[in-house]
Amino acid sequence: MPIARPQGHKRPRLFRTAGDIPARAGGYILVIDLAEPVAVTIGRGKPRALAPGRYLYCGSAKGPGGLRARVARHLRRGKPLRWHVDHLTERGAVIGAWVFPGREECALAAKLSHLPAPVPGFGSSDCRRCASHLFAWPEGAPLWGEPPHSG
Repeated sequence: MPIARPQGHKRPRLFRTAGDIPARAGGYILVIDLAEPVAVTIGRGKPRALAPGRYLYCGSAKGPGGLRARVARHLRRGKPLRWHVDHLTERGAVIGAWVFPGREECALAAKLSHLPAPVPGFGSSDCRRCASHLFAWPEGAPLWGEPPHSG
């Protein structure tokens, strides 16, 4: 199930820095590369190891600074570990983010639900609709009907 984009628009732009991202509320998808395994724990569950590879995390930004501020935080190193995804962004490399002003993270996660979800509840512990907001993105697996533009 590809991510819908407005008719007549190009594939979403992958932002590698936060400076050009709009300071509006909306949803985003982070592209994270893990070179080494990372152990994550959701709630009181047992730690689960995420294998090295490429992952997609769906989030939302509703506070001051909107998408620009939230993605800038994810790109920054040495931040306090506040959310599940912080453990990945600190141990892995954030390749970039696709941003969707006015969209919700659950709608984005639903569009990626054809991909493997390696850790149930990751990033969605406060969500009753989604099994996870983290997805593995195997090499060659399409998102938009073809691999998205990464420039």
